[in-house]
Amino acid sequence: MTRPDLELADVVRHCGAEFRQTHRLSVEQHRVLRDIAACRTAELGGHLQECDGCGHRQIAYNSCRNRHCPKCQASARADWMAARQQELLPVPYFHLVFTLPHSLGPLALQNKKMVYGLLFQAAAQTLHKVAADPQHMGAKIGFLSVLHTWGQNLMHHPHLHIVVPGGGLSPDKSKWIPCRHNRNGNNFFLPVRILSRVFRGKFIAGLKQAYAQGKLQFHGQLIESQTPEGFEQLLKIAVRKDWVVYAKQPFGGPEQVLKYLARYTHRVAISNHRLLRLDDGRVTFRYKDYANHQQQKAMTLDASEFLRRFLLHVLPRRFVRIRHYGLLSNRDRTARLIRCRELLSIEQQEPSTKPVEPENKDGSSPDDGQGPKCPECQTGRLIMIDLVAAPPRIHSPHFLSASTGSIKITDTS
Repeated sequence: MTRPDLELADVVRHCGAEFRQTHRLSVEQHRVLRDIAACRTAELGGHLQECDGCGHRQIAYNSCRNRHCPKCQASARADWMAARQQELLPVPYFHLVFTLPHSLGPLALQNKKMVYGLLFQAAAQTLHKVAADPQHMGAKIGFLSVLHTWGQNLMHHPHLHIVVPGGGLSPDKSKWIPCRHNRNGNNFFLPVRILSRVFRGKFIAGLKQAYAQGKLQFHGQLIESQTPEGFEQLLKIAVRKDWVVYAKQPFGGPEQVLKYLARYTHRVAISNHRLLRLDDGRVTFRYKDYANHQQQKAMTLDASEFLRRFLLHVLPRRFVRIRHYGLLSNRDRTARLIRCRELLSIEQQEPSTKPVEPENKDGSSPDDGQGPKCPECQTGRLIMIDLVAAPPRIHSPHFLSASTGSIKITDTS
């Protein structure tokens, strides 16, 4: 994989120290900036590699493994995909998106763990309830939910991407109930209008309960919403419009599910490949304008505003952003999937021993297990011959000043 000319780490190293001095950050946000700045640098240590052909030597520095770092997601994604291989069913798969209304965004930012958790809960309860209704499917289903909190312009936009097999088990587990077909003869999962209204009702009910139990915080612009009257007004604004639930059938078959999932499961707010340039304290990045036929455009922000938007999407520590429900929940998942395959008349096979090939930790292309290819001779393999210890880590405001090189500028055309 070719290293991008500009990386998020470059922005953090050059502008992060000043940003920290002018903004109040949480402990987790401080940690994210620190880890991204140090990722794959001498600060984290590494190992010495030597080519078994030409003898070329180089140091490969360690990754920070922070889930908000764009450089650390490739290997994590590959490991996760390998674990999911044996869970695919030979049925159509659907992609659903549950979105919170814009008016509840400030409340979500001040109560991330509570509101994002409620988002997962309300969407899951909605799908289980509507799918179990005999008028729609009458089945117990399973699905995977992934939280995203950003839009293409890095503004706050909390929503769930949900991938679900097209069907489920009957209540007595005696048969597989497939999804129905629409008027055009295409597979149809569940009516989105009903999903939208049930989702809205369950989320609002959960929000009222959290308020009654004193589990919500109100600061700044939300101070007036802290009173019962103010909170009721906030809810009235939120329920005036239908909530967005989007559904489509994205897959040609189950063999495409993992590749599709990889686009969502380990994505961060912005990838390095979307960054175009850092010039005079301003960051330019590429984004997709969904309001204008998904055209690719460039946006330029002050580095301070760019980092502020990026840090909006730092999740609370230990908050789980990929969750499994129903037939795919962790408890007895293997037994339930075996039963599903039996009912789908699929012959059971031994689990495949061939894993999904991940990218190397240094971001290079996958290899055959013999080490990455030598960049000098292009024929030999780099073998680890020694460890490189990390220096003692000093926790100071100046940790962001480290740099691995100059910033390269790319053309926006």
